[in-house]
Amino acid sequence: MSRPRETVVVRRPVHAQLIPHGDVYELPEGTMGVITQAMGSSFTLHVEGFLMRIAGADADAIGKEIPVPPVIPNDIRPEDLRGVVWDVLKTCYDPEIPVDIVSLGLVYVCDVLPMEGDRFRVSIKMTVTAPGCGMGEGIAQEVQDKLEALPRVGQVDVEIVFDPPWDRSMMSEDAQLALGL
Repeated sequence: MSRPRETVVVRRPVHAQLIPHGDVYELPEGTMGVITQAMGSSFTLHVEGFLMRIAGADADAIGKEIPVPPVIPNDIRPEDLRGVVWDVLKTCYDPEIPVDIVSLGLVYVCDVLPMEGDRFRVSIKMTVTAPGCGMGEGIAQEVQDKLEALPRVGQVDVEIVFDPPWDRSMMSEDAQLALGL
């Protein structure tokens, strides 16, 4: 069964990443595209024979709502905020694979540590599915942007690591089923 695809028109100039290379281009107002993936809060568009990724923060450029970060109570403990961080990470997707980065097994470390002034530092170590993946920096930037948008998060460090090397055994069972593996 194929998924319905939605044609959109770019309403204002917007930066988009070319998939899988990661190069950034500006799509001018009036550009037509077809949404091929809208998972998490980013969008993958098919534009003139190319796949392009638009960040959720620019969703309005294609007529979609910009996502709102979750509300975090003032008395949250580091271990509870860690759960919120994991939930946010589950909204980050590889633009070519319809599975979130947590289920793909790309997140190796997620630390949440208190800072001065009731703020928290979040440290993420993650990898990509292949060392030459051009989208790695874009995915890491999405993680950084989404975590920095969380209230009470004062610092976010995202590091791409290659040890241990990723392989399909790191995927959750649900991810393997979703990909037909």
